Amino acid sequence: MTRSVGIVGGGAVGVTAAYDLARQGASVTLYEALEIGGGSTHRAAGNLSAAYPGVVNAEIGRRAVERFRTFSGEGDFVFNDRERFLFVTDPGQRAEAIREETNAMADRGFDVSVVEPNALADAYPGVRTDDIHLLTRGRGGGWTDPITYAELVADKAREAGAEICAGIEAGVELDPPRVHGETTTEYDAVLVAAGAHTKQLLADAGIPIPMKPYRVQALTSTGPSVPILHDATESYYLRPHPTGLLAGDGTEHVESDPDDWQREGDDTFVDAMETRFAHRFPDHATDIGRAWAGLCTATPDEDPLLGEVADGLYVATGWHGHGFVRSPATGEAVAEEILDGEGIEAFDPTRFDGDEDFEIVEGMSIDED
Repeated sequence: MTRSVGIVGGGAVGVTAAYDLARQGASVTLYEALEIGGGSTHRAAGNLSAAYPGVVNAEIGRRAVERFRTFSGEGDFVFNDRERFLFVTDPGQRAEAIREETNAMADRGFDVSVVEPNALADAYPGVRTDDIHLLTRGRGGGWTDPITYAELVADKAREAGAEICAGIEAGVELDPPRVHGETTTEYDAVLVAAGAHTKQLLADAGIPIPMKPYRVQALTSTGPSVPILHDATESYYLRPHPTGLLAGDGTEHVESDPDDWQREGDDTFVDAMETRFAHRFPDHATDIGRAWAGLCTATPDEDPLLGEVADGLYVATGWHGHGFVRSPATGEAVAEEILDGEGIEAFDPTRFDGDEDFEIVEGMSIDED
């Protein structure tokens, strides 16, 4: 049995793995360069969704929401239930793909369906629907403040016996697996869950992976009461926020340097969202607040790299913007693999050579909860 584990990365996935390992008796030390949840988790939108295309991702989504609900009410973490509507304004092939996938998810037991546009207008009168060609409705999901989850689960990991070391930059080495931070420590296993920095950390250890960080943006605004909305034609989303709305764009199709990237929102993004707000909420004034950016991670097949990538060295990355929403399940899954060797075959990081060339695309964009 694996008895000692070093984890590099204190975001939602890393702290979940630390908690699940520690509560099963492993000796765990987690290293985070910033504060807990201070990287990608802090900049995540916080949408919580259960249903995904494909059987494996659907199982992961279902388990993640189940655990989110279990944790809700502890500390400051709250699962805010809210139905979700996904729509397209273009009657092309994308609409038919969404229709087919929605029906398939319903067959797998998720509460999703294709509905008439007036279902959205009736429930949320401030939302314009006359240009919507296809609308789907999903229940069972919601939203939260991501940092509250990371802080809660880090506390639970500490209570289970894990050592949480924030403010320490760490690297990894092999033969045997070890972490070098303020000192160098050998472990039975090392997990790298360091967001956009994961690729470079593994490269420094001599392990290439096909992952590219890319930039996305979000902002807050005043606005009307809304569900979680996803415009699949223009690739942006909206959700409730204490100030009114939180909105985000799709994918910036350019690889980003994880150490040198623009952290504030662009004027072009803000202008585009103002135009979208004016169109989608014609009877409501909106006032843009803070705009920021974050980094997501892409892989060649849009599925994550999760599991053992070299002897005693494990990786968790490549979430395509869905890292936080699935973190309670993926952190649990990689912890189980570290302890007993049973991973998720579809996410096996050794399915690639590590030097693959690929384009960044919006990951798993046809989804409902």
